[in-house]
Amino acid sequence: ETTGLADPAPVAQTFFADDFVNNHMQLDGILTVVDAKHCLEHLREVKPEGIVNESVEQIAFADRILLNKTDLVEPGYADEVEHELRSVNRTAKIRRTSMARVDMDFILGIRAFSLDNVLEQSKQGFLEED
Repeated sequence: ETTGLADPAPVAQTFFADDFVNNHMQLDGILTVVDAKHCLEHLREVKPEGIVNESVEQIAFADRILLNKTDLVEPGYADEVEHELRSVNRTAKIRRTSMARVDMDFILGIRAFSLDNVLEQSKQGFLEED
């Protein structure tokens, strides 16, 4: 879990770079919780050259996305947000939620993390800034 706008790459990297962690733990998946009401402004924010948009990076690394606070937006707006999320990450499973209520089976024991998928999306430009 990362809190707020944090770069998920170093957290994921720990599972592969640290021998103890690599031998005793498994990265099950990366879950990103997205605020449906405020997400677009962050995803579309233009950063100075050389600065990564951490919102985009969090979405790109996600295996599961909770599109949260959907009760605070119109269904059409939630569709727009989901479309934008798909433009960044076409493989993550997305679940619309209110108050982050979700079946635990959607987020635990999913065996979803794939470094190859992250690298493939990176090659296709999903992690690059405009």
